[in-house]
Formats: sequence, C-alpha cells, structure tokens
Amino acid sequence: MALLEIRDLVSGYGQVQILWGANLSLQEKKLTCLVGGNGVGKTSMLRTVMGLLPPWSGSVWFEGKDVSRLPAYVKAEMGLTLVPEGRQLFTDMTVEENLEMGATNRRARPKMKQNLEKVYTMFPRLQERRAQKSGTMSGGEQQMLAVGRGIMADPVVLMVDELSLGLAPVLTLNLFQSMRQLRDAGITVLLVEQNVQMALAISDYGYVLAEGKVEMEGPARQLARNEHIRATYLGL
Repeated sequence: MALLEIRDLVSGYGQVQILWGANLSLQEKKLTCLVGGNGVGKTSMLRTVMGLLPPWSGSVWFEGKDVSRLPAYVKAEMGLTLVPEGRQLFTDMTVEENLEMGATNRRARPKMKQNLEKVYTMFPRLQERRAQKSGTMSGGEQQMLAVGRGIMADPVVLMVDELSLGLAPVLTLNLFQSMRQLRDAGITVLLVEQNVQMALAISDYGYVLAEGKVEMEGPARQLARNEHIRATYLGL
C-alpha cells in the first residue's frame, strides 16, 4: 500500500482550474520526483496535498486514511511536511530560531533537540551560522535552512518544492545529495523540481506532470532514457 496517494485530484485558484485529475502515489522510504515545465500544476499539487489549497474533487490518502479535507496543521501533526517554493523564512530571526519554528507541532516538539542535531550534521554551515539572521545569508544557505526547518517538523513525508531554483551548481549538488540522505534515514521524499535531469538522476521513481495531469510515470532511470522526456525536458 502507498504511504501517500493522490487520486483524481482536481483543484485551482478562484475560477481557474490547474489540476485536471492528477494521480500519484509515494512508496514508503523512497525518493520520488515530480517534474515538468513552468505552470503545469506542480506547486498547486503540493499545496492541495498539504491542505493550503482546497481540492475541488478527488482525494488525498495518507497512511490509509482520507485526509483530503483536513487542515494543514493537522496534516503536519500526522507527519506531512512541505518545504515551500521561495523558502519563506523568518528573515529577522536567527538560523536556530527559524529551525525551532519548524518544531512547533505536537509531533515534533519532543524530538526538537534530536532533530536539531540531525540538521546540523547534514548542514554544518547552519551550525556555524546558527546565531546569524537568516535574511543576511546567501540563497543556497537559505535553502539549506528551509530544508532544515522541514526536518525539524519530524516528517514521515517531506515534500520539497523547487529545491534548486536560482542556486549555483555546487550548492544544488549538495542539496540534491541531502535528499538522498533523508531517504536513507527513512524519510519518504517527494521532490518537485524543474531540473529534470538531476531530479531523475537521484530519484527512485518519477512522475511527469503536463497541463495538470500526470503524462508519464515510471522508475526514474527508465524515464531518464525515454526519448520524449530527453527531447522535451532535457534538450537531447
């Protein structure tokens, strides 16, 4: 049974429909990527799954339960965590204060110290700068902090929206490697990413979203060899 399952999901903003019956399932302790061009509905899917955007129809199932209509804070306490696009940090707060904000739900509070050690082990730069205000950090450091804050929520499923957006290649590589570390630590990861080549290279399984529907899915290595994907998304 899938740990998280999206069934025929339809949603949008106001009168504008973005998702047109999307389906996706996450297997436990696997790294799954959702790739596709700009504006195809990747972020809308994550927001709907998390409860930040109401589904118009279809359903979201987590650990065998229908969680479609539950508010975001309840889903967070169940172990669903979203690292949003654009980081959305508290820029006037320090690195450590931002991390502590990630552990405010009832599930995460008892494990705050343990998860803080995990974050600092994975991202030593954050430990070095734990007293620095997050607004003064580089884009790459801020993205590390956003991922770290997600880890502080003690997730069962960590959904990461546009991990590499606007980052230098060396930092991008480090962050992609951290996704694999999280998977190896037993966290189920859903990575939404425009860097199709890198996302498929590190993932176990992949989905390709086009115009609000899943166009293709399969083992990530198999998708990376697919001629349509190579031509459309990789320019090969």
